[in-house]
Amino acid sequence: MEKQLQSLQQDLEAATQRADSGGIEFWFARDLLAPLGYARWENFQTAIKRAMGSCEAGGDGVTDHFRVVTKMVRLGSGANREIDDFMLTRYACYLIAQNGDPRKAETAFAQSYFAVQTQKQELFGGHTTQVMKDRCGILPLADFLATLTIAAKNLATKMTNFHVEREHLRGEQPIAREHVQNN
Repeated sequence: MEKQLQSLQQDLEAATQRADSGGIEFWFARDLLAPLGYARWENFQTAIKRAMGSCEAGGDGVTDHFRVVTKMVRLGSGANREIDDFMLTRYACYLIAQNGDPRKAETAFAQSYFAVQTQKQELFGGHTTQVMKDRCGILPLADFLATLTIAAKNLATKMTNFHVEREHLRGEQPIAREHVQNN
């Protein structure tokens, strides 16, 4: 089990990108597909969309954490093709892990990994909004969300889960209302 956890940690760390010489970190969503235990992009997009909804419901700017980009990939035939992807902040990765399939061991590990890494960054790297350049210009990237905010959002999610079960809430609208109220 410990070797599996080390391997998962290495996979997540290997997916980390640097925006510039300042060392601003971000991740491409497609690079997290396999490390979070997903085989198909379509299934992973479901977790991304839920994470974006959580980000918005929590009052954070979705575009500050989830930046839509296109990348060129080489196909088996040797031709190139553009594909959609997302540039993600650490907080976006955390939200994706929180909204991912909890039955996947990789997703459960990623939840802890991104929470701990965010705490380390908060303690040792400061809490600032960073700026990252991409080929379209300058993109604000709020990569360093306060640890307290993540803990509060985690508590709100746990409260929602508790009330959904206790009150037997069913359907998207009642659960969404409960989630917004708890946030």
